[in-house]
Amino acid sequence: MLTTKAIIRKIWDAQGYGNVAVWQDGTADVIGPGTEATRKGEAPLAVFKPIPLVGGFPMLDHALLNAELQETIERTIRDAGGEIVRD
Repeated sequence: MLTTKAIIRKIWDAQGYGNVAVWQDGTADVIGPGTEATRKGEAPLAVFKPIPLVGGFPMLDHALLNAELQETIERTIRDAGGEIVRD
């Protein structure tokens, strides 16, 4: 099951390395620049760009507790047909 805070942590760690692709099975991987965001021919539910989402927060804890960021991630996953829970 996808959890909001796990995705935020992954997005935070990916800053400067690429985007974060999230798949239906709950896994999230960093996708480097110029890399196709597919796995075994399967497209991800969503691809998140770290800098616009978490670049403005001074610390990870600020991002983890930001209700607007949590809602944005949850809406994106749900709109793509996935399930996510807030932890």
